[in-house]
Amino acid sequence: MTLRRYMGLLAGTIILAACQADIPKTEQHADPMRIKSHLRFLADDLLEGRDTGSRGHEIAALYIAAEFEKYGLKPGGDDGTYMQRINFRQAHVDQSSIHLTLSGEEGDIELSYPKQFLSGANPVTEQALLEGKLIFVGYGIVAPELSHDDYSGLDVEGKVVVALSGKPKSFPSEEGAHFGSSFEKQKHATEHGAIGFITVSTPTAEKVRPYQNLLNYLHTPSVRWLDASGQPASVFPQLQGSAYLSKEAAELVFAKAPQNLEQIYALLEEDASPKGFNIPLSIKLESRSEHKTISSPNVVAILEGSDPELKKQYIVYSAHSDHIGFAKTVAKDKINNGAMDNATGTSVLLETARLFSQLETKPKRSILFVAVTGEEKGLLGSDYFAQNPTVPLSSLVANVNLDMPILTYEFADVIAFGADHSDLKASVASAAQDIGLSLSPDPWPEQALFTRSDHYSFVKQGIPSVFLVPGLQSADPNIDGSEQFNKFIATNYHKPGDDFSQAFNWKAATKFAEVNYQIGLTLANQAKRSSWNKDDFFGDTFSK
Repeated sequence: MTLRRYMGLLAGTIILAACQADIPKTEQHADPMRIKSHLRFLADDLLEGRDTGSRGHEIAALYIAAEFEKYGLKPGGDDGTYMQRINFRQAHVDQSSIHLTLSGEEGDIELSYPKQFLSGANPVTEQALLEGKLIFVGYGIVAPELSHDDYSGLDVEGKVVVALSGKPKSFPSEEGAHFGSSFEKQKHATEHGAIGFITVSTPTAEKVRPYQNLLNYLHTPSVRWLDASGQPASVFPQLQGSAYLSKEAAELVFAKAPQNLEQIYALLEEDASPKGFNIPLSIKLESRSEHKTISSPNVVAILEGSDPELKKQYIVYSAHSDHIGFAKTVAKDKINNGAMDNATGTSVLLETARLFSQLETKPKRSILFVAVTGEEKGLLGSDYFAQNPTVPLSSLVANVNLDMPILTYEFADVIAFGADHSDLKASVASAAQDIGLSLSPDPWPEQALFTRSDHYSFVKQGIPSVFLVPGLQSADPNIDGSEQFNKFIATNYHKPGDDFSQAFNWKAATKFAEVNYQIGLTLANQAKRSSWNKDDFFGDTFSK
């Protein structure tokens, strides 16, 4: 080789290397052993089910923070730490103190607790007393977008409203879940001057969640995060009490009303919305609760973007690190380890963070990783973060939420609940295709899962979001993904059996981490920030 040719090749090599240095290296491979080790630790008996406010969850939070620090991510919590500390009010009701009496022309009827009605802890006051006249308000829904107003023509000022559970069958599933939520119903009851809220079971409610099953939650405390003034969030102090009536109790309430319960149920079968009316009864409901302040952290880390302007925007990954703690059972194993729910999602979140940290050229936008607490108590940690973000709210571009991915089979597709509401659908589909996966539609639209995990806290702040899970298509023709999912729900969901001994498929775990990484990379590098679809209900409701 001549000297001139050698020098020419050397110069070409240097130039090529320089050019390649400007190209972000995006091909990353997840490490199954890292995911496995995270999951093994987070689901260990030592952490005692990671209940919100427990020592076990504090250990989990410290572990997550240490991993973020190991990856070189910036602290994104309070005061230069990885922790965003949240105070909660935990309220336990004294079961012997709950009494409900109906009074009418024919005398008093005392309902039997908990056989005929349920009433939980009051997070506002320790001594709760509700007294007032009853008024029926149909479903108790106000939805002008659907031309529906159950309060039209009714005067509920100073009265106790009685509302059917759920929503009309004709309502769209996801929008209906919003309007039919207890928060929305109580908000509208308060706006119209009500002082109490009574919910009546329906045939549909009995099919989905039988009254008898609700008895399993008698001793579950009410938990709310506390604002800067020490007051519980998302409550309506004007409502002095609430209860949920069984069919047997509801029959007594409507016995002398303009329509009895059988007639109301007949209207529901026709998907007609019953009109409201006064009920010739008064109610007295009393209970005593014990309040306790507990503390639990979200864990927040930041990977700073590379673009001078776009790095001021953030793609948010979220996964809840809490679970439900000890089971109330006579069985020997009382620890709800929460391996699939949600040590899997948290472990994938950590591995996704590691993959981003390995990039020589960081993505244009910044990435925010948030392991939230209190999901099992009502999406509390994510709600607190979304309302008290540690970066400007307007800088949050999109949220990808990881909750209970079923990692027992190698999947061939992914499902992104809520993708149809924004341009995230195209971004997720493109990212999934990059690693040989397809994006499948929601297989359970009737369950409105878009409103039922931590991403919804971001949605309510106007941020386009998706809830990503492995799809039901299996890469192995001998394995039925739907069967695997249903098996977990029937056997181990919210039970001590959800532990590390389950048959995890680590190839599925790595694939799920890699598709999450690819989605974040796509969202962080695309020119246009994510946006809601035109005239989308959730975008119009929450982002304007």
